[in-house]
Amino acid sequence: MKYKHILFDIDGTLVDNEKVVLSTWQQTAKELFNRDLDKDELKFVLGIPGVTIMEKLGAENPEEGFKIWQRHFQEHRGEITLFRGIKEVVCKLKEKNLCLGLITSRTRKELNNDDALCQIFHLFDVVICVTDTVNPKPSADPIFAYLKKTGATPSDSLYIGDSAYDNLCATNAQVDFALATWGNSKKDIPCKYKLKEPGDILTIL
Repeated sequence: MKYKHILFDIDGTLVDNEKVVLSTWQQTAKELFNRDLDKDELKFVLGIPGVTIMEKLGAENPEEGFKIWQRHFQEHRGEITLFRGIKEVVCKLKEKNLCLGLITSRTRKELNNDDALCQIFHLFDVVICVTDTVNPKPSADPIFAYLKKTGATPSDSLYIGDSAYDNLCATNAQVDFALATWGNSKKDIPCKYKLKEPGDILTIL
């Protein structure tokens, strides 16, 4: 088996939360800046840290502004689900004795407050959050942190994500990248593998 370590992004890859993410950023932008932003204008928020989003929106205090978005997001957490087939695939990967990791732009608090992710969270061996490295995605630092912690190498690791930031993170770390297209990700993002559904992961191992 070529890959011994399978690393996943969370949002848009494991968890179907794009609709809630965008709507709550709309709500937050209206509350803080009195700006009515449509969802296309907010597509940039997907896959990047919340404080960074606040900086891009021009918040005077990005960390406090991010807390307001988190509050709105938690009000809608019940609307979030795992993508169909994800739970079964992750269980099968675990049965194959593969080491599973999460590489995410979320904070630890965001991980712990996700009812959908909690269904499979216990199956992952290592989690690298945005606060675990100096530089977040698209830097290679999060994947490097995983490699250092587990003893994995770039050649025996595969990163699965849905965004250009995920691709750059993998490329910068010289790790193969698989693009998850079952959400609303752009289909033209460079990748070694293009996955149409979660079950396709099992065909490339």
